Amino acid sequence: MSERATREENVDVVWSGDWVAERLGVGLEGDGELRELLGLALRRNPKRAHLLVSNVLGKHVPQKPSVVYGAGYGLGERVRALLGEEEARRAVVLGYAETATGLGHAVADGLRDAPYLHSTRRPVAGVAQAGGFEEAHSHATSHLLLPEDPALLAQGADASTLVLVDDEFSTGNTVLNTIRALHETHPRDRYVIVALVDMRSPADRDRLTAFATEIGARVDLVTRSTGTVTLPDGVLERGQALVAAQEAEAADAVPEAAGHAAPVTRVDLAWPAGVPDGGRHGFTPAHRAALEAALPDLAGRIAGALDGGARRGRVLVLGFEELMYAPLRLGTALEQALGADAEVRYSTTTRSPVLAVDDPGYAIRTRLVFPAHDTPTDGPGDRYAYNVAGAGFDAVVAVVDSTADTPELHSPEGLLARLAAHTGQVLLAVVPSYTPTPVTHSQESAVLPEPLRGPDFSSYAPEDVGWLLQDLSDTELEAPTEEREEAIQSGGAHYAESLPVEYQPSAEYQALFSAALEASAARIARAVGTVTETVLAERGPRPVLVSLARAGTPVGVLMRRWARHRHGLDLPHYAISIVRGRGIDATALRWLAAHHDPADVVFVDGWTGKGAITRELAAAIEEFEASGGPTGFDPEIAVLADPGGCVRTYGTREDFLIPSACLNSTVSGLISRTVLRADLVGPNDFHGGKFYRELAESDVSVRFLDTVAARFDEVAGQVEDEAKELLAADRAPTWEGWAAVERISEEYGIHDVNLVKPGVGETTRVLLRRVPWKILAQRGAGADLTHIRLLAKQRGVPVEEVDDLPYSCVGLIHPRYTRGATGADGKAVKGA
Repeated sequence: MSERATREENVDVVWSGDWVAERLGVGLEGDGELRELLGLALRRNPKRAHLLVSNVLGKHVPQKPSVVYGAGYGLGERVRALLGEEEARRAVVLGYAETATGLGHAVADGLRDAPYLHSTRRPVAGVAQAGGFEEAHSHATSHLLLPEDPALLAQGADASTLVLVDDEFSTGNTVLNTIRALHETHPRDRYVIVALVDMRSPADRDRLTAFATEIGARVDLVTRSTGTVTLPDGVLERGQALVAAQEAEAADAVPEAAGHAAPVTRVDLAWPAGVPDGGRHGFTPAHRAALEAALPDLAGRIAGALDGGARRGRVLVLGFEELMYAPLRLGTALEQALGADAEVRYSTTTRSPVLAVDDPGYAIRTRLVFPAHDTPTDGPGDRYAYNVAGAGFDAVVAVVDSTADTPELHSPEGLLARLAAHTGQVLLAVVPSYTPTPVTHSQESAVLPEPLRGPDFSSYAPEDVGWLLQDLSDTELEAPTEEREEAIQSGGAHYAESLPVEYQPSAEYQALFSAALEASAARIARAVGTVTETVLAERGPRPVLVSLARAGTPVGVLMRRWARHRHGLDLPHYAISIVRGRGIDATALRWLAAHHDPADVVFVDGWTGKGAITRELAAAIEEFEASGGPTGFDPEIAVLADPGGCVRTYGTREDFLIPSACLNSTVSGLISRTVLRADLVGPNDFHGGKFYRELAESDVSVRFLDTVAARFDEVAGQVEDEAKELLAADRAPTWEGWAAVERISEEYGIHDVNLVKPGVGETTRVLLRRVPWKILAQRGAGADLTHIRLLAKQRGVPVEEVDDLPYSCVGLIHPRYTRGATGADGKAVKGA
């Protein structure tokens, strides 16, 4: 701990507003604790020179997290007592960005059951603005209201109370602007204004009373302390001159750096899935319960990453601008985890430019300056961390959301480097930026179905994937493979109108799958990482993954896991049906367009064969848009493996064994191939699919994901290198595979490219679902084809070794199939 910090803690007799009061004549008068709550500083602001600096807000002055949280929670309890339990349960709490986002959230917690929303200065693509207002004295005025569910602000229909929370109630302009804007569209009978301090003049108090009468609503006020600020004439001009003089004397009033750079370590928080990073889009009681349950583990991960000295010293949890609540709660939990041995403090960075003066009678002693690192819409600019340098922190835990985990954060001039010069250890904890699914009130979206999720539909976790399918689990759709093949080839039925009987692997085949998974897990992890990094670089920063069910779905889940593990991104992921010859599910596309920006959608598949689905998707999107559907979807597919040379975005172009291709539903969340049949799927329905719950004992879906994800850290370095090479390379599709398929079709007298299935994945499908004729194997192909040879042996299908094959193998479906041609058992007849 620094000598200055020790001296200040032992002797705290100087009010942190004396310096400003003496030089500008600013007076602060009020009840007994007002000067304990507030200090004074000067800021570079053309509208108001002085700044009331709160000692319990956790913005500019590091404070114990329990004290900061307790201040807001206590105000919330008072509001709860004012309203009564029933009305408190129906209330909605609205906080103000950026300073009061954490305070407002703590107030909502004090009400216990109230949902929370805070205003924001960060526009979010795909989320409709539900309101906005101006803050007259602020350096950044525009506030946006972006609830995921607009009904959160429309609850005036049942006279629920709106609770508005700000750090200070100075003139009342900001709050009155908010109430006026919201009351015009959603009038309520009651409003409650909450602030740490009420600093209004008598005239401003009278104005609030008149305003309540004007709108015909009750307006209550709950504050912790009351007082007034006395400003002499000309204080704005004198304050600006004083700021200019101080800044000319010292550009940045910070102590000399220690001459070293502390190590920066990333902490994997394992943030609970589905829990928003804050109240920008709304935070419900269910979110609150999930976060409370997770906090001990989150804090334990941080504590475990601290050096031994830091665990017994001073630790600062530093939040980021509007991201105040998440780091605050991490701080309160860390206080409990470390106990009395450590001293935990909390504050956040800010946009607000404030003069720093290293004087005990001034509230802002030091200032760190660094570039914005969240790609703000108002362009690049400086950001600040106050009272951090020179405060003797043994470690700083920097908490940012994933949107702000950018190269600027990690640059030599960035926040992490600035912190590293003034502490012994820097930890970086990234909270996934919540991606909302806005509720739209358009007529079209009102009739669209909602995605299906596990565990009710699929064995995947609900956050892994939303299935844009309808549940046909109780419908009999399976038919014997031979009957299906004959009907398909004769033109009597389409392959998507029925399902093959699910293949149940033998013990030998299951053992082969296990061995193949262990042998290829790192290779798959590399491909997953490479394709994900390519997508983030070219389609980021927050793509919406839409996998083509079902082969693409395990890949989409793995890509989502990579983005979360390596970047803290919580990417939305859906599975959609596309049917060769019938196109893509138009209802699912409409759903996606209603909930996300179509330009953010990235279609994902497992692998390419000859590129039929690639062409099908491009044609389907073109037809969808031509028919009046929403525009903006990019038909390019991102795949794990592209042996056919059909796409630009891939993890590898090698044709190798992807174990998820070895099985059917038992490696794909227990979901069937998709179904499209006119008597089952209407014009506004999703395509269908079945959930094979009865196969749960054979399910290896999660095992496949976990085994591959366990290798992410191991391959991270290789992925970084490969992704850089790919991004700089010419990745134009060669369509090499399509040419090979056409040649094989003619050479073998098939004359139908749809019966030629190239690549390990497609050949496996032929052996599992169709009536195979023969398998072409690249001479010398090794372990990648072990399962192919076993399946071929089990079905009596010949394997022919060939040269000059651009794939490891190719599966040939029997041409002009009838059961008489191969026997009713589906086995190939010699010489056929």
